[in-house]
Amino acid sequence: MWYLCVFYHRLLDFRKPEFESLAPLFGAFGDNRSFHDSVLQWRLPKDHHPNSPFHFVHLPSEEIARKLANRSILVKGIYELWGEGNDYEELEEAVKSYPDERKLPYLGSESTFKITVDSFGKVLSLQQQNERIEGLSFIPFKGRVNLKNPDHNFWLMETDAHETNNGLPPVVQRRIFFGREVGGADRKLIPLYQLKTRNYLGPTSMDAEMAFLMANQAQAAPGKLVYDPFVGTGSILVSAAHFGAMTMGADIDIRVVLDGRGPDCNVWSNFKQYGLPMPVGLLRADNNLPPWRPGLKEVFDAIICDPPYGVRAGGRKSGGRKLLKGIIGPYTVPDDKRADHIPSTAAYTLVECVHDLLDLAARMLVMNGRLVFFYPVLREDGSAENHFPEHPCFKLVATSEQMLSSRYSRVLLTMVKTSLYTEELALAAKIKHLEFKENHLKWLEDGTLHSSVFSTSDAESGFVLKLTNIKSPLLHELSSQSLLEYDILNPICLVISARTVLELFLGAPVTIRVVLSSAKFTNATIVSVSVAEEASIHQEDMAKVPSRQDWRKKKKN
Repeated sequence: MWYLCVFYHRLLDFRKPEFESLAPLFGAFGDNRSFHDSVLQWRLPKDHHPNSPFHFVHLPSEEIARKLANRSILVKGIYELWGEGNDYEELEEAVKSYPDERKLPYLGSESTFKITVDSFGKVLSLQQQNERIEGLSFIPFKGRVNLKNPDHNFWLMETDAHETNNGLPPVVQRRIFFGREVGGADRKLIPLYQLKTRNYLGPTSMDAEMAFLMANQAQAAPGKLVYDPFVGTGSILVSAAHFGAMTMGADIDIRVVLDGRGPDCNVWSNFKQYGLPMPVGLLRADNNLPPWRPGLKEVFDAIICDPPYGVRAGGRKSGGRKLLKGIIGPYTVPDDKRADHIPSTAAYTLVECVHDLLDLAARMLVMNGRLVFFYPVLREDGSAENHFPEHPCFKLVATSEQMLSSRYSRVLLTMVKTSLYTEELALAAKIKHLEFKENHLKWLEDGTLHSSVFSTSDAESGFVLKLTNIKSPLLHELSSQSLLEYDILNPICLVISARTVLELFLGAPVTIRVVLSSAKFTNATIVSVSVAEEASIHQEDMAKVPSRQDWRKKKKN
C-alpha cells in the first residue's frame, strides 16, 4: 500500500538512507535475506522537487509503516492518504471518492479524534487553521474531539506555489494533502540526549541527532553487538545502546577508556546518566594493530565509528617515531611500570586508517553486518564525482553528505558485508588499497580530486611548499624558492597554514591549490596561487618569510 511519508526538512541526504536501512529491520522485504539488493518504491507528489519533504512510499502493511515512523529520526510522520488536490474543491472530491471501508472504522462515535493543520513554505495563522478545519465538514466525523490523547490523528497539510529562492525546494503548484497519521518520529530523544547536558564530553563527541542516524543506518537493535574502534567519549555507542544493542568500544588513548576525567566523569558515567546498559567492554586497542586473536571472525553485527581525519583531532597509532624509523627495537614494559605506562604513538593517516578499518570490518562483521563511518570531503566547484574506499567483502549501499562549511563536508558511508572474509579477499583488498592511494595522487594532479584523505605515509617528514608553474608576473621572483617547511598531518591544515603565512607577509588575500608531488606523499607543491592585484612583492619580502625553525618557535609562543 502507498503511504505519504513526510520528512523533516533537514539533513536531506540522510532521509531516505535512514528509512531504507530501517526497512529490513521491521520486515519490509519479508523473508528476503539478500535485502541489501532490495529497494523500497518511492514516488514524488505532482509537481514536487526531489528535495521536497513529501514522498510516497510503498510498504507492505500499516504495522510496518508505524514501526518505521516511530523508530526514524527524520520522518515527521507517515500517513494513510485519504485525498490530495491543487485546491480544496479537488481535495473534497478526492476524499469523498476514497473507499468507505477504509474511512468508516475511524469515524465512528466510539472513537476520539484530532485534526492538525500544517503547512510547508508558509505560516498559517490560528484563524486560517480553524477556517481550514471547518472546511472539512463534508467528512462525517461522529466521534468526540480530544486534543491531548486522541484515538486517531488526522492531518491537513498544505504547500503553496513558490519558485523564488527562499532556501526551500521549488513547488510549481499548490498541493493539499489530507490523511490519517500512522506514526511519527520521537523527536524528544534529541533534547534528552543533547550534548550540552552530557556528563562526559570531548572535542569530537558526536552530535546526538547524528549519532542516532548512524545507529539507525547500522540497524542497531536488541540482541545485536555494536563495536566502535574509536570510542572516545562513547557518544555513538550511547545511541546504539538506547535502541537495545549490546555495545563494545576501543580507543588508543588509555586515559579515555580507563577513567576519563575521574570516577564520575567518564564513558561509563554517560551510560549511567541515561540508565542504559553498560558496554560489554572498553579496550585500550590500536586500530592499526587489532587485539583479536588469529582465527577469530564474525563477532560483531555492526561497526559504527567516526575515524580521526585530522580536522579536530589527528589519528594516532602505536609505535612512536624512533620505533617506526627503526632507531630502537620493540620493547617490553616492565611489570612495575605497566599500571601508569602510556605507550608511544605516531601519526596515523586517514588512508591507512580507513584501510585498517575495512579490513577489521571484513574480518569481524557477521554476514550482512553493517559498517557505518564518516569520510571527509573537500568540496570544490567543478570537481568530479567522489571516489570512496572499496573492499571486496562490502557493498556500498548509502552515501549521505553533511555540510560542515562552504568548502568542507563529510560523507556517511554505509556498507553491507556481502562476502566471507578469506585470505584471497584480504590480498585483493590490499591491492585495492594501493590502487586507491595511487588514484588519489592521479586525481589530485588532474584537478579532479576533492577528498581530503591525503597525508604523508611518513608523517614525521615535513611538507616542502614550493611555488611552481606560476603565470602571475607579481610572483615570478618567488617561483623557484622554498617558501615554507612545516610538519603537518592534514592537507586542509596545510593549505590554511600556507595561506595564512602568505597573506601575513604579502599583505593581500591569497588563494592556493596544492598537489602532492611524490608517491610517498612527503612533499606538497603549490601549483597555482592567486594574489590580489594590489599586492606588491619584492625580493626582500622573501627574507620576511619564516624558516622552519622560526615558524616552530612562533607557533610555540
